[in-house]
Amino acid sequence: MNRNQLETFLRDHHREAFLWARQCCGFDGELAKDVIQQVYLKILEGKARLKNEEYPKTWLFAIIRFTAIDELRKSGKTESLDAEVEIIWEEAEPEPETYEALIRRLPKMQQEVMLMVFYHEMTLEQTAEVLKLHIGTVRTHYDRGKKKLKEWIEKMRIEK
Repeated sequence: MNRNQLETFLRDHHREAFLWARQCCGFDGELAKDVIQQVYLKILEGKARLKNEEYPKTWLFAIIRFTAIDELRKSGKTESLDAEVEIIWEEAEPEPETYEALIRRLPKMQQEVMLMVFYHEMTLEQTAEVLKLHIGTVRTHYDRGKKKLKEWIEKMRIEK
């Protein structure tokens, strides 16, 4: 892709890119803006290059994800794996929830898979490429996430 095509691509996908950055940054909009700016600089300065032109969106989302991880690490906003495991198994009774809140209750990897597939309309194969995981692992997270969301949604409907 030449520079003009690259700029057009970034303009066309800016909204989706920002939403993905926001999701990768724990829904912190200001941090997401910083991440997007860094990603665009990496791309436009040639530090991140598109090798396979068939999947530019997948490439962009991968850069965003890894840049967000770096920024979270620098700012100290990451949690240890042990803390995340404890949070996952807590069975606290939540307040009335939106679908976004339900997705946030999922384990981190299931959240990422569900958001990429449903909100960003990516295939499981593209999701696996962005997350740098084996397709079977992504399918497992996708299946478990769907089942848990379905269970929570049905529970919400019964309670109403």
